[in-house]
Amino acid sequence: MPGRPTVPRRPLVPPVLAVVLGVAVLGAAPAQADQGPGSVTCRGRGVDRTAPARHRAEILVKAPLRTVWDLHTDVESWPTWQEPAAPMTVERLDPGPLRAGSRFRATVQVPPATVVITSEVRQVNPYRCVRWTGPADGPGYHVDGTHVWTFTPTRAGVLVRTEETHSGPQADPTSDMGLDTWLRDLKSAAENRSVDAEDVVAPRRQGDEQPVGRQLVALAVERPVVQQVPEADGSPAQVGPRQRHAPL
Repeated sequence: MPGRPTVPRRPLVPPVLAVVLGVAVLGAAPAQADQGPGSVTCRGRGVDRTAPARHRAEILVKAPLRTVWDLHTDVESWPTWQEPAAPMTVERLDPGPLRAGSRFRATVQVPPATVVITSEVRQVNPYRCVRWTGPADGPGYHVDGTHVWTFTPTRAGVLVRTEETHSGPQADPTSDMGLDTWLRDLKSAAENRSVDAEDVVAPRRQGDEQPVGRQLVALAVERPVVQQVPEADGSPAQVGPRQRHAPL
């Protein structure tokens, strides 16, 4: 999403606005920035090559593709995993999964100004790429942006690449558009969520070769339970093996 609101007598906008609007973040450790010729595209469409401001970056996320995609496309949850530094809301303007034609609006309060960014998804290929466009508007501020994301599974994780362009009176060719910070926050959220899921589904005990949950399943399958019932004289009698299902 585009934007770098100019607020009179105020410093550069805070980091959360940088992430949501695509503004430069001072002091941010960059992801792998790239201004080379290979444009990021989704279904054959990329950024505005005539725009005066353009930035591209990528990062490797060590998490399942579904986790990364779900975090990224649940736009209303962005404020929960991007570092908050200014009041911000993101609202879907239509129901259902993110798809071509979906619209969403981000509203950011940078007193005394309010900046509103309305984006529309133009192309999407689930779990592979998404492209949206839209304006950012505020008092004395206007930028039109185009933003493309791709998600490529690799043996080491998911390679996330993104590219954004800005045009309009406030487009800044020196801005990283907040992409470096956005990528780092996405990586952190996805990797932490994956670790939490592993702990819940399959906690490990020291010295175990496999998760405890899997051991329970293996025991249930491989070791039948023998039910004992007393004979009339009080001695135990074996009825036979009875299969037991482990709690999953």
